[in-house]
Amino acid sequence: MSEEHRLPPVTQLGMLSLSLIGAAVIYLAAHLPKHVSLTPAIALLAASAAVLAVNVVSLWRSEGFAWGRFLYIARWALVAYAIIAGLIEYVFLRNSTSGGPLIVLTLSLVVFALNVPVLIAFTVARYDDPAADNLNVSG
Repeated sequence: MSEEHRLPPVTQLGMLSLSLIGAAVIYLAAHLPKHVSLTPAIALLAASAAVLAVNVVSLWRSEGFAWGRFLYIARWALVAYAIIAGLIEYVFLRNSTSGGPLIVLTLSLVVFALNVPVLIAFTVARYDDPAADNLNVSG
């Protein structure tokens, strides 16, 4: 498990990013449908997106990681979470959410839908043997 020590804290950063997104969405939901200041939600969204970016870049720079397994799992998890995010977006639209709050909520869903597949795929790939990784990631 010495390779595990060389991996970045993907799970911890992913959960931090999800927590920041959760706080942004809860803040907006608590104030809708009345007028709401978007500044706190935008700050939380930006912080969450920055943590997600740092997480992906730090994982990308890791040596000896099972990228074939990661990409295979992430692809299917992304499909599932894109559908989930689409359904939630539909609820926002159906409830007449519009303007700035809709944009912030939509971008929050994008960060959510990218973050969870990274966590799922990392959880699987971190225990895979990269030398034995013979997945065809293109198909």
